[in-house]
Amino acid sequence: MADRNSLPEGLLADVKNYLNITWDDTATDTKVSGLIASGMVYLDGKAGGEQDYTADGGPRTLLMEYVRYARDSALEVFETNYMALILGMQNERRVKPYAVEAPVPPAQ
Repeated sequence: MADRNSLPEGLLADVKNYLNITWDDTATDTKVSGLIASGMVYLDGKAGGEQDYTADGGPRTLLMEYVRYARDSALEVFETNYMALILGMQNERRVKPYAVEAPVPPAQ
């Protein structure tokens, strides 16, 4: 479970960069860290398990956008605007185990 005091290394700096926050301020860092942790919990719940927010890809993109929407007090429209990406993240998580298990048939 995400905790604002133990975010993955570099994630706070990456999110601040994404949001164009170029200053260092304890209050801002605390607020953004809380939004990141909240977003991770929200997205992990939508995905059905923990996601990797340090690697480029859908979960990281969604987290960055979640924090942007939360910071701008617009979370009520986040899910509507990003439904396609959330569903894609859910589908990828559900399909991945089958792709590993299923043998690839030989080409004919």
